[in-house]
Amino acid sequence: MPLIATLGMYDRPETMGAQDRFWALIRDALRDLGQDAPDGLTRGDMAYMQGWLSPNLLFSQTCSLPFRAKLSQKVQIIATPDYALPDCPTGQYRSVYIARRADGFDRLEDVAGLDFAYNEALSHSGWAAPYSDHAARGLPIRPSLRTGEHRASAIAVAAGRADYAALDALTWEMICTYDAFAAQLQVIGHTPPSPALPYITAQNPAPLRAALTHAMAALRPDDRATLHLRALVDIPAAAYLSLPIPPAPADS
Repeated sequence: MPLIATLGMYDRPETMGAQDRFWALIRDALRDLGQDAPDGLTRGDMAYMQGWLSPNLLFSQTCSLPFRAKLSQKVQIIATPDYALPDCPTGQYRSVYIARRADGFDRLEDVAGLDFAYNEALSHSGWAAPYSDHAARGLPIRPSLRTGEHRASAIAVAAGRADYAALDALTWEMICTYDAFAAQLQVIGHTPPSPALPYITAQNPAPLRAALTHAMAALRPDDRATLHLRALVDIPAAAYLSLPIPPAPADS
């Protein structure tokens, strides 16, 4: 099987062109170093767990919960992007709690124990971080709707199929930029920050780090803005592995 490269975590129609150009810069830098690299990004199921578990994975970005729960013995971290998110340390992100404006909820305490939409059980920002945050605050959490993705969780709340959800803060910024339904929603709180989604590989990370550094420097300003990329930081695997693994939503 040939090597694969994926960037599924923030891939949506409005960002795909910038993602493809970012990969092209990484690919060409790798080839200049004498490394094999696929022409384009792989999308679909292989952009997520199926691809992350492949021994042919050259480059991808994963969530921190899959990394610590399933991937840490199979991949290495190349680097972590810094998205310069508000009130987050360099290289970190957090979850944004959202609810419907029309419901008048202003705080997490107003909705805790009501119907909570989560994207999937192996999501840090959609499940692990809010679970830990609720527990730390002594608040109940009732995961009642699995949606499959953050944007679908936001849609579910806007449509009244759930009372609130926790979204990756960068995904929320993109929803506010591109989706009209965002006007029906409001932020009612945040989880504490934690390390952002790392770039990973099942191969030698050294040439990938060099190629990624080159690509970041060469990225067009408009593509950098679209992808919210500010810098690369080194966050050790131990920082991800130190985070707790929550129970499955059905067991919470």
